[in-house]
Amino acid sequence: MSGRAIAGGVVLGCGLLLAGVAEAAGRPVTLSAADGVTLSGELYEATATPAPAVVLVHMLGRSRADWDETAAVLAAAGVTALAIDVRGHGASGGSARPLTDAVQDVRAALQWLSQRPGVRPDALGVVGASMGASLAVLAALDQPLARVVATVSLTLDYQGLRVSTETFKALAGRAVWMAASREDPYAARTIAELSKDGPVTVEQLLSAEPAHGTLLLRADPEVARSLVDWLRVRLLS
Repeated sequence: MSGRAIAGGVVLGCGLLLAGVAEAAGRPVTLSAADGVTLSGELYEATATPAPAVVLVHMLGRSRADWDETAAVLAAAGVTALAIDVRGHGASGGSARPLTDAVQDVRAALQWLSQRPGVRPDALGVVGASMGASLAVLAALDQPLARVVATVSLTLDYQGLRVSTETFKALAGRAVWMAASREDPYAARTIAELSKDGPVTVEQLLSAEPAHGTLLLRADPEVARSLVDWLRVRLLS
């Protein structure tokens, strides 16, 4: 399976994917949203700099820890990763409601990354799972810093976080990757809806594993490998 072509890139083999992960340890950081809420994050820095970088956004009720393994793999592959706790989650301050307030947390993380020494501000991306997928897309709309957007288990309406074909028109010119389980009907339908003919080319991957969000990355290693490979191709080129 490790040699299968996915979404225009070649999936990394397990050996290459895991090489150097042990050396790619994260370190805690703090940053502030535009309204002053203090946010906690974990920064995994690539060794070779300047490096492209991505923001990783978790699911509802979860934390940045869900991204630890993926972030370490990305750093080992040459992409700096910042996993954040959005407001009201993990070690961050503020309230989790309304969910729409957390869009500014993702924007703040992108801006913070763009100003880091050793990060290429012209090669930034945002990745989210479930609720985090919706936040990633909505934050990218007015953040041209986000050159690429990747989602796992995105849905058209996540408790008021609405994404539509009209939303995607505003992402014209960006690279978009989407993954979901075929056993997750709403997320699978969302990919089909947003992948229709339009101004944005969506590279998609449907998994047979019955899992949602970051749990899908664990249940189907092919999805995790494909995500890392796609980010490397898009951001390191």
